[in-house]
Amino acid sequence: MPGNDDLYFHQLLSGSDFAKEDGLARQMVNFCYLIGDRSAREALVVDPAYGVADILRRLDEDGMRLRGVLVTHFHPDHIGGDMLGYKIEGVRDLLGFVEVPVHINVAEESWIIESTGIDRSYLHIHDSGDDVTVGNVDIELVHTPGHTPGSQCLYFRESLITGDTLFLEGCGRTDLPGGDPAQIYESITMRLSRIPDGTRVYPGHFYSQEPSDLLGGVRRRNYVYKIHSREDWLRTSGIVE
Repeated sequence: MPGNDDLYFHQLLSGSDFAKEDGLARQMVNFCYLIGDRSAREALVVDPAYGVADILRRLDEDGMRLRGVLVTHFHPDHIGGDMLGYKIEGVRDLLGFVEVPVHINVAEESWIIESTGIDRSYLHIHDSGDDVTVGNVDIELVHTPGHTPGSQCLYFRESLITGDTLFLEGCGRTDLPGGDPAQIYESITMRLSRIPDGTRVYPGHFYSQEPSDLLGGVRRRNYVYKIHSREDWLRTSGIVE
């Protein structure tokens, strides 16, 4: 990241960079992210799931203090909870090690409480356009509903963490509770339209050959951007209004 010498940033792959012995983590190939300020030695963690002790150990080895959690959406493979009878470590386990604020979109509040069981007092509720700051690094929260009602992307320093809203190839599914195909199409084609092509996209899963790409490349190659109307998108999704 040119010109970002003070930026502390890591893209960590579950089942590989951490939670190496967890078979589900290897299968789900989730990304967890660390964002911080090297000078202040402060960091935030994005979507901590699976081996939270490994994540905290990485921060400690790097000499960084955890100051908060950023949540892209409520699904257990991103923040912990029960999934198909499998208990996934996540935010609740992390708070057992260190008590920090958990930053979420307002539309995700009830879903996160139900999914994780964490106390409401830990939640810091945000609207789209709010900033979360760590050290000298400002992170804009961009509400991108569709995969879930409160899905949000994180925009900072010519980088965009997209969670399960947008992958390098394809986008998040909308057939799970709270999903909405019309909303995700609007989020990708309109709510993210102001983000420059030179921004690097970091998705929520390793579903492509590369772990990240410039948004301009995603826009050229991803089939989502080849569908040019909401109506065509809904027909592609099997929905007729």
